[in-house]
Amino acid sequence: MDEDQGPSQIVPQREPKKTMGDHLNVVKRTLFTKQGLVGDYDYAFLLRPSLPFMKKTRQAAPFFGLNDKMPVVLALVLGLQHALAMLAGVITPPILMSGAAGVNLPVEMQQYLVSTALIVSGILSMIQITRFHIHGTPYYLGTGLISVVGISFSIIPVALGGFAQMYANGFCPTDADGTKLPCPDAYGALLGTAACCALIEILIAFIPPRIILKIFPPLVTGPTVMVRAFPYPSQRIVQLTIRKLIGIHLIETGFKNWAGGSGSCSDATHSAYFDVCPNVGAPHALPWGSPEYLGLGFSVFLTIILCERFGAPIMKSTSVIIGLLVGCIIAAATGYFDHSGIDAAPVASFVWVHTFKLTVYGPLVLPVLAVFIICACEAIGDITATCDVSRLEVEGKIYESRIQGGVLADGMNGVLAALMTITPMSTFAQNNGVIALTRCANRTAGYCCCGFLIIMGIFAKFAAALVAIPSAVLGGMTTFLFCAVAVSGIAIITRGVPFNRRNRFILTAGLAIGYGATLVPTYFDNVFSYSGDNKSLQGFLDAIVLVMETGFTVTAFVCMILNLTLEEEIEETDEKLIAADAPVPVPTKEAHLNGQSFDGASDHTKQV
Repeated sequence: MDEDQGPSQIVPQREPKKTMGDHLNVVKRTLFTKQGLVGDYDYAFLLRPSLPFMKKTRQAAPFFGLNDKMPVVLALVLGLQHALAMLAGVITPPILMSGAAGVNLPVEMQQYLVSTALIVSGILSMIQITRFHIHGTPYYLGTGLISVVGISFSIIPVALGGFAQMYANGFCPTDADGTKLPCPDAYGALLGTAACCALIEILIAFIPPRIILKIFPPLVTGPTVMVRAFPYPSQRIVQLTIRKLIGIHLIETGFKNWAGGSGSCSDATHSAYFDVCPNVGAPHALPWGSPEYLGLGFSVFLTIILCERFGAPIMKSTSVIIGLLVGCIIAAATGYFDHSGIDAAPVASFVWVHTFKLTVYGPLVLPVLAVFIICACEAIGDITATCDVSRLEVEGKIYESRIQGGVLADGMNGVLAALMTITPMSTFAQNNGVIALTRCANRTAGYCCCGFLIIMGIFAKFAAALVAIPSAVLGGMTTFLFCAVAVSGIAIITRGVPFNRRNRFILTAGLAIGYGATLVPTYFDNVFSYSGDNKSLQGFLDAIVLVMETGFTVTAFVCMILNLTLEEEIEETDEKLIAADAPVPVPTKEAHLNGQSFDGASDHTKQV
């Protein structure tokens, strides 16, 4: 039962209407008393490092439930911690998709997209946290939990593959030597396609969660935490393979950045302008793979490890950002920072400062539909985990209404995000770790998190500083971040999925093609030889090529088909588990005298 709701209630009972005096008294107690401002929380707990010689406290911090009253200062501190925990995940996709590896937008547009990503994440997270009842229906919009949203990582490989295809087929311009020129129309095509494809997730929201998991295996992506096992363990094989392949695909980009950059300077053939990374005009530019770049990235990586080993709780949940900060300090001290973009950036920014022409790019439709199905299943897992760490129901009508509201909000956020110039959003799971660590599931902290994200986005200088981060520093952070996606897939299969012959076969078949498509992404380029004037046919063939060259979509299809068609096998371990559930046989005295075993096979036994 939820802490504030009875077992048969979906919403709290209506309370008597409060007067203006009641509201003023609440404000007075909150802002003008010690209990309302700071309370008696042990703030030192959040800042106490885990050093070998320091004595560890054995007293648990108090737990703040969904609607408990909490001090203002604590709400602000924990809200900032939530915002910092998701900051790296919010800023990474726009930097990658708008940079040299994506559509190569000008610096001012990259800064705008980073700012807008933070603002949109804050606004759309409020929708999830607030939870609206749709009048006249049994449906809801939002979860009513600390379900923060950010840009889905699953869109990155699809977007990068689509952008590469657009440059290859002439949709995007290149100069005489093949160097990619800025292509804002490609980004607009991605947004327009996403706005239309998001409708499938809205449709999925009206299907009961258990039926969703039967129709669509839990294709969960990104660094997702699964505290409570899904009721269909065999389908979690698909979950593992999808997330491993998305993570592996993204690690390639992160590692290229670590070595100096993932753009033209990392290619074997490039113009003289990209003989050094990021280009000859950048400060302290060096050839790709230089030891200086590797050292910068390693400083970030090592800092993340040290924070996890010795850091205070607030440092552990924000270790990626602390690592990024340390790398930036070293890069600035050694002359790798380009300050021109920061100096030229405006003081403030907001949504629609820059706009993109929205179109639908046919070849992207099928992959983006797959992305939104992934986002729907990802939302179910993340909301389940959030309910669990928030000490709320993980079954029953209230839980199912949260699932329905969360998936619906995810779909609506996909449409709204595209209209606000941002790629598809999905619920973020890393904040569940913050809830578990700080023992705070209070929505006030969630609203404070949204406020901090919006403020960070409005101050454009902050976004400009993030865009100016050297590629090697960014690569050290993103490599760790993207590897977490692959590791989370491995973690899922270790929780209750039998690693029997059937499951190993499905994994092998799915990963064989998926790994191949990920490691050799051009393998399908020459399958179709059509070169006519029929643009519709050419677009359809390009769509097939894009799907086949996106490893996780191919793996999803193969694993889903095999999982539905291959029969379950009962192995020795399974038989013992089944036997353990059977009634316990009690041998008769005659059986005992005859020396018969107590395995239930004797005719002289009786069952209790």
